[in-house]
Amino acid sequence: MSFLNLHGLPAKLPAASLLEAIRQGESALVEFKSSFQKEVIETLTAFANTQGGAVLMGVSDAGAIVGVTVQAETVQGWINQCKQITSPRIIPDIELVQIQNKTVAILSIDEYPIKPVACKGRYFKRVGNANHQMSATEISDAHIKLINSSWDYHPDPEHTLASISEPKVQAFAAAIEVEASINNVLEKFELIKQGRPTFACHLLFSKNDVFLSTIEAGRFATPTIIKDSITSRDTLIEQVQRIMDFMVKHTNKAYIITGNPRREERWDYPMDALREIVINMIVHRDYRSANDSTIKVFDDRIEFFNPGVLLDDLTVEKIKTGHYKSHLRNKQVATIFKELELIEKYGSGVRRVIDSFVAYGLPEPEFEATQGGMAVTVFKTIDGATANKTDGGVNGGVNGGVNGGVNGGVNGLLSYIQLHPGQRSIEIVDALNTSLRTIERWLKQLKDEGKIEFKGAPKTGGYHSTEHNATNPKEGNKE
Repeated sequence: MSFLNLHGLPAKLPAASLLEAIRQGESALVEFKSSFQKEVIETLTAFANTQGGAVLMGVSDAGAIVGVTVQAETVQGWINQCKQITSPRIIPDIELVQIQNKTVAILSIDEYPIKPVACKGRYFKRVGNANHQMSATEISDAHIKLINSSWDYHPDPEHTLASISEPKVQAFAAAIEVEASINNVLEKFELIKQGRPTFACHLLFSKNDVFLSTIEAGRFATPTIIKDSITSRDTLIEQVQRIMDFMVKHTNKAYIITGNPRREERWDYPMDALREIVINMIVHRDYRSANDSTIKVFDDRIEFFNPGVLLDDLTVEKIKTGHYKSHLRNKQVATIFKELELIEKYGSGVRRVIDSFVAYGLPEPEFEATQGGMAVTVFKTIDGATANKTDGGVNGGVNGGVNGGVNGGVNGLLSYIQLHPGQRSIEIVDALNTSLRTIERWLKQLKDEGKIEFKGAPKTGGYHSTEHNATNPKEGNKE
């Protein structure tokens, strides 16, 4: 979305409109430059730090059309120079217009969501028709303002209000018991800016598929064989139920006979905790990333990946405690989800997930900050009540344990090694039907605790128990 388009002029600017813009002279939104130089980039950063604007290059200070010479690589060269000396990097829209047999280049930039933008370490803002270097206080204020805003509050340059679904907005208003017109609802929650929907508005209420929101979910028989999959490009509120429906479809439920008149149901995982993970993915995702969110459902685990690195000084250890100041990447999306009571308290979701899994008798989920995003893996403890493969020792038809029930976490692995000494990690993976990463994590824990050791050459050796009372049917009792 170029500056000129933003302010109501045609996307492809005709010569007559350009002449009129030149006739009006330089302003808070327009600058003239006869050629490309560092000052052009300084002006673009000044526009980015205020309301946006356009540099008309090939126009003298007096408004005379002098033109610029443009060759095959010229435009890309301008873009590269803008990227190289600005931070955060800015990339202007560039349009070439022929007028009076000369070429005028229009370099335009919108107000930037992340401010302030620097040019070679210096910060500028647009005041009237000139650039002014920002003071230390102004730079600090820009950072503070940024903290109180977020990317999703800014107008979406690619979509108009005509792309917003009125029934979806009406459903939201009804859910929170607000009686108002569609426009009033959107204005109340600041979902309209400069006459356009914000990014959050598009993500939440679009009529059409939302490609920014894509989640790829699959049911995997093995790491390379997919049994079922969906691609969700729903709006964010709809996406919660769509993804949960998929996971319910591919999660087992056991019926447990107790002394009570009604039988108890037990899913493989605490479903409220899975829902919490899905909602966290949707609310905290970096929608500017080119990567999609992914969910992989395996026999023994579910792996979630979400684009978006941890903000500021947050670490995995901090978010697991639940005691930290929440840093919201998408404040407007989070506000709407909170209004709908889909989230309760900012910053407490991860702790609730961990507590839910532990209370359910399952291993604590793994949280990992990976390159470009966050990964979460949840595990299914395999025992007589929750396993998903039939075993002769399980009562009443409840799904049973794999390999005679020896795969019960770290202790199950230790039992397996005691019964099958000398095996390597890849052999254990196949035997216990557990991921290599999980097996290696458990092996390291057992080695650190001195319960197992690796004997033999790296290529031919294997793991053995160090406990002298371990019984091995192949070797007999070691005592």
